[in-house]
Amino acid sequence: MVCNPSGGVLRLVLGDQLGANLSALEGLNPAADTVLMAEVADEATYVLHHKQKIALIFAAMRAHARALEAGGVRVRYIRIDDAGSTGSIAGELGRAIEALAPTRVVRTACGEWRLEAALEAFAQTQSIPIEVREDSRFLCSRADFARWSEGRRDLTMEWFYRDMRRRTGLLMDGDQPVGGVWNLDRDNRNGPARHLRPPTNPRTPPSHATRQVIAEVEARFADHFGGLEQFAWATTAAEAQAEFDWFLDHALPGFGQWQDTMLLGETWMWHAGISTSLHLGLLDPLEVCRAAEARWRDGRAPLNAVEGFIRQIIGWREFVRGVYWLKMPEYALRNALQADRRLPWFYWSGETDMACVADVVAQVRDHAYAHHIQRLMVTGNLAMLLGVAPAEINDWYMVVFADAFEWVELPNTHGMATFADGGIVGSKPYAAGGAYINRMSNACGSCRYDVKGRLQDDACPFNALYWDFLDRNAPRLAGLHRLQMPYKTLSRMTPEERQRIRAKAEATRLAMGAAPL
Repeated sequence: MVCNPSGGVLRLVLGDQLGANLSALEGLNPAADTVLMAEVADEATYVLHHKQKIALIFAAMRAHARALEAGGVRVRYIRIDDAGSTGSIAGELGRAIEALAPTRVVRTACGEWRLEAALEAFAQTQSIPIEVREDSRFLCSRADFARWSEGRRDLTMEWFYRDMRRRTGLLMDGDQPVGGVWNLDRDNRNGPARHLRPPTNPRTPPSHATRQVIAEVEARFADHFGGLEQFAWATTAAEAQAEFDWFLDHALPGFGQWQDTMLLGETWMWHAGISTSLHLGLLDPLEVCRAAEARWRDGRAPLNAVEGFIRQIIGWREFVRGVYWLKMPEYALRNALQADRRLPWFYWSGETDMACVADVVAQVRDHAYAHHIQRLMVTGNLAMLLGVAPAEINDWYMVVFADAFEWVELPNTHGMATFADGGIVGSKPYAAGGAYINRMSNACGSCRYDVKGRLQDDACPFNALYWDFLDRNAPRLAGLHRLQMPYKTLSRMTPEERQRIRAKAEATRLAMGAAPL
């Protein structure tokens, strides 16, 4: 896919900017303009991304380029193994400017601060105009979020979410929420019922073109984490829409009730699994929310399910992006709990007797996916209790998940899962012992550890780690309103019991390989 020089406008399209209505393509003149797309080593290896993530992005990029060409658009497409490739987006942009002599460059703002900074630095070396447009695929611009946050003592997602409901009109009855309540999360916290069986999600079998990309990725990125055998990601808008339609028909009605539930060996549960398609631009977030709302208005899905689903998109997804761009680059350096431990090797190997952790690691290895409670309350919670350094756990999340782009990963991990940001995203650390895992999953019944134990050899590691976490972080956390109850319980323990917990927790950290860095 190589074109001749045009002298028109050069339009850069990145691997996570594959929407048909991308702002960089507005006003495109097929007779004169050229679209630049490039698979580059820098983007594939700045962390050692899961093989499925690389294959997904490359396959989706190639499919998007073919669709553009079919519509009469000239595309300069650089594959990762093309001779002469510079290995970076800035390098390929420079090569294209030299080869095509465009009148100007138009691009959509990057999702990640790292790449945006690199392209801004590149622009300073060029003599032609480079126009940077807002990423209109999001419902709240970076400037709008900055205005919303101005003067606020706390950036509470709930208030942002309510403003987004008013702005979009989703689930609104005039200026009030339908049903009289903004947030129905209280109805969405069910643990596993007996004989609970989620619907069988068919996902998307890879096309011939995608299988070719999978083979190339397996050969070139053999040392990266994860397997490709069970690759089943949508790589086109049509495939993404088919996956979402399946969710609307088969899973949305139960999504609210069971969204927090974990079952061993069950990957998708009642979740849509469309985060990759939203992040790549294959699905439009507002259209997705309106389709879910229509199911409630038609009586085909309950309000708690639809409200919970919409909140994840126009509330949480938009909120964490806003926080990311408001607080970067300093945000990534925060370490409010002074965590300084290594990430245990079993986060990569899955070789642990903790049934809940082993199941999640096997799942991310095979599918590059886990749902939000597995991320928050199993892998994130454990890393926080162990005192794993933020850079260690953030790197893991960036590697293992197909939907991990820094704008969404960092606030979720740094803020929500590990409280490394000190309370910008979450109002308290989401710390929990084994009782929470037992309540929300079926893992504890088959685990070799005693979920009710605290100090004995076979006690669930979460328990001593949880109480020790509260004890050693009391100067930072004891004043938080939402932690008053566990701190009252801790205060009733004798000094001797707290010392035994401290010793048990440290022995657990060392046995797991969470030694100080």
